[in-house]
Amino acid sequence: MEAVTEGSWESLPVALSPGVLQALRELDFARMTPVQSATIPLFMNNKDVAAEAVGAIIITPTRELAIQIDEVLSHFTKHFPRFSQILLIGGRNPMEDVEKFKEHGGNIIVATPGRLEDLFRRKADGLDLASCVKSLDVLVLDEADRLLDMGFEASLNAILDFLPKQRRTGLFSATQTQEVENLVRAGLRNPVRISVKEKGVAASNTQKTPTRLENYYMICKADEKFNQLVHFLRQHKQEKHLVFFSTCACVEYYGKALESLIKQVKIMSIHGKMKHKRNKIFTEFRKLPGGILVCTDVMARGIDIPEVHWVLQYDPPSSASAFVHRCGRTARIGNVGSALVFLLPMEESYINFLSINQKCPMQEMKLQTNVLDLLPKLKSMALADRAVFEKGMKAFVSYIQAYAKHECNLIFRIKDLDFASLAKGFALLKMPKMPELRGKCFPDFTPVTVNTDSISFKDKNREKQRQKQLEQQRKEREENGGKKKFIKNKAWSKQKAKREKKKKITAKRKREEGSDIEDEDMEELLNDTRLLKRLKKGKISEEEFEKRLTGSQSRVKAETVADLESEG
Repeated sequence: MEAVTEGSWESLPVALSPGVLQALRELDFARMTPVQSATIPLFMNNKDVAAEAVGAIIITPTRELAIQIDEVLSHFTKHFPRFSQILLIGGRNPMEDVEKFKEHGGNIIVATPGRLEDLFRRKADGLDLASCVKSLDVLVLDEADRLLDMGFEASLNAILDFLPKQRRTGLFSATQTQEVENLVRAGLRNPVRISVKEKGVAASNTQKTPTRLENYYMICKADEKFNQLVHFLRQHKQEKHLVFFSTCACVEYYGKALESLIKQVKIMSIHGKMKHKRNKIFTEFRKLPGGILVCTDVMARGIDIPEVHWVLQYDPPSSASAFVHRCGRTARIGNVGSALVFLLPMEESYINFLSINQKCPMQEMKLQTNVLDLLPKLKSMALADRAVFEKGMKAFVSYIQAYAKHECNLIFRIKDLDFASLAKGFALLKMPKMPELRGKCFPDFTPVTVNTDSISFKDKNREKQRQKQLEQQRKEREENGGKKKFIKNKAWSKQKAKREKKKKITAKRKREEGSDIEDEDMEELLNDTRLLKRLKKGKISEEEFEKRLTGSQSRVKAETVADLESEG
């Protein structure tokens, strides 16, 4: 690759316009990042660019990232009133976007793949977007690996079919997977590859996280975790936190619990299954000087929330690379930050795995003392409101199901879980019925003596509806002599249609939530964890272990601090 410009914006080979320079000064972007200094000159020379780091986007995997980019872009376009920009994302009526585009147009489109593909197919509604993009000059795909992981490959291919072949394309990816390579070959002409590493890190291939990040772990039992979390948050009320959970149901349950137990702090929750509220919550939290955002991995990649002091991982993520991305939400753009992950005693070897696999040094934080036991209060909340009771049950079930699918399943083994301690940590009133618990006894867990069917909803409308359903069920039992109503099996064709519908819903959910696990990745990670097992038994050296790493290492070797310190 030819030499590229570094340093000030004024040092670029082709001068930037006064309006762009003015916007850069307003945003306090004094100097170019390594990715910018490498890619901008190549864009000016009309070459396609494939950069393994975070960059400015047009197509991005999540709404939150699209909103963020649109916001930054507006600082530039205000100096060029002849240019219009439009944001096309899910969570609102597509026809609103159709009418908005027909009325105002959009020289610059910031979009998520699903919504953009949808608008390309709205010719019947009077929008011929395919004709509008015939003169397209630049296409940028950000977080390309994430776009593919989330199941957007078909949408991307469909979008590329609508676009002119003669264009400049920038593809930015934190990791270089085979799928990304395929996209590079399919969507880029004359590509130039750029890989950016932190100075002093690239050569030695050491730590993957920012040097200004203090990374901690805490070992505690399942029935101690929640109390430790609440105590920590109460001690850091004036700061800004992201608290990561493994599932949407856990976010719903623990988000409400934290709202009740931590006063005088703004607490918000966000996850992939939210539809209309996500955009508002994300925008509002970014503006807050302090507070707590309870979230899933929908907030783990590329998102720039100003001044996050702590990233707390109540549940470890499903993949090792996601751990680094979560941590990267703090210590950004030259700031300091801290991260803490809570681990069960059986999960302690995960620290060694991260140290070797992700080059992620960590230090232990001891259990906090004088911690109040808040689980009885959480139980009382469940007894007082059926909504809390049901959220807790769903959260517990979803946690176990997610745990069973963990990539690093030689460390996170469901058969080693202490289900009784876990149920106590969720403040459950009774054990739920689920396949994973079938045939098991839990002498250390004591269910409440209250009939849980008698617990009512605080919401009067919900309780009225529940009572109506119970009455209907009672009548059906009476009609059938106390037996459950027999439901005739549906025709095979209808069952098949139902299964197909379920598959489509699951695929859509994965796109919304961001499932990271691919079959090939799983096979490779299994190999890595087998190697880790051999390392722990002293059968191979650390040097041999690093040499033979496959999946996780190959996915993260291109990971850069430029991603973790992205300037949005």
